[in-house]
Amino acid sequence: MINRRRFLHDSALATAGVSLLARAAKAQRSVECAVSNATHERQPAPIVFDLHAHPGATFQKGRPEYLGDEAHRRTVAGMQAGGLTGAFFSLVADGPLIELTPNGVVTHGGYAKGDAAREYRRQLADLTALMRTTAAFLATRTSDLKRAHREHAVAAYLACEGGEFLEGDAGRVDQLYDDGVRSLQLVHYVPNVLGDLQTQPSQHGGLSAAGKAVVKRLTAKGIVIDVAHASFETVRDVASQTSAPLILSHSILKLDDARLLAARAIGVEHAKLVAGTGGVIGAWPSGFNASFDEFVANTVRLIDTVGVDHVGLGTDMDGNLKPVLGDYTQLPDWLTALRAKGLSATDVAKVAGGNMQRVLSQVIG
Repeated sequence: MINRRRFLHDSALATAGVSLLARAAKAQRSVECAVSNATHERQPAPIVFDLHAHPGATFQKGRPEYLGDEAHRRTVAGMQAGGLTGAFFSLVADGPLIELTPNGVVTHGGYAKGDAAREYRRQLADLTALMRTTAAFLATRTSDLKRAHREHAVAAYLACEGGEFLEGDAGRVDQLYDDGVRSLQLVHYVPNVLGDLQTQPSQHGGLSAAGKAVVKRLTAKGIVIDVAHASFETVRDVASQTSAPLILSHSILKLDDARLLAARAIGVEHAKLVAGTGGVIGAWPSGFNASFDEFVANTVRLIDTVGVDHVGLGTDMDGNLKPVLGDYTQLPDWLTALRAKGLSATDVAKVAGGNMQRVLSQVIG
């Protein structure tokens, strides 16, 4: 005989599962509507990919500002409810050395030998454990993105923001790969031995010798190279060391007005350098956009600059400063707005995730 408590528990789980599937199906319908053309012909829901996310800011676990494990679960539930297919779930290599303030990021000191590797392992363990309590699953191949699209799940590709764990040793790239990491952002906010970043004075004149060795090893292993936060000179050097398409996971084009002359914005030449590798730039809905509507306009401006084949979405979710897209349930609104700006359904599907799917297939297989 089935125990009554067990029966009620199993029934509750089944009900929750049906609810999640219903929400996922509703999200798919919303995304389908967002890309439907002017004749109202229903288009298949596109793959939607986020080039850069920190669900629940799990890198802060153990610090006073951490919002608790439930924050991670809420964000992943939002991914599913908003129709997101996959994302790079990113660790933050220099997490203990940075402080997120209302006015931006402040850095504090550096790592002693071995500390960066310990921090990497801690964050990796925390993130992968939390993922197992959500609808996200660890993704390592492009086929996993197709599976997530088919099953209305979330393909979580691991990424690391900053190469501190490597301590300049290209041989450690193999460990990243074995851990399931499929994208490495070479630099973040704290200067490291790999190359120069946008927000600090130059130390290497671009990519260092150690950085060049790391780029070659990342290419050989099939790990996506992310040049977000890197200086123009570093990006130039990375492009010269690899034949793989690069991503610049989250940034915004500079404008003539002083509001967008911030160090984290990129110029036209910088953007075209990434696009020239066949890569993708993630349009970044940070507070550098005055509003959601301006973010839409800046997405189109980026498309006009580098071409529709080289733009995607990089939300920096749960790690962003004053975001104008602060919830994944806004994704259908973003796609609808791009259609209203004159993009075809085919082009919206490219920006939503098709471009990143192409890069994944070229790099990780």
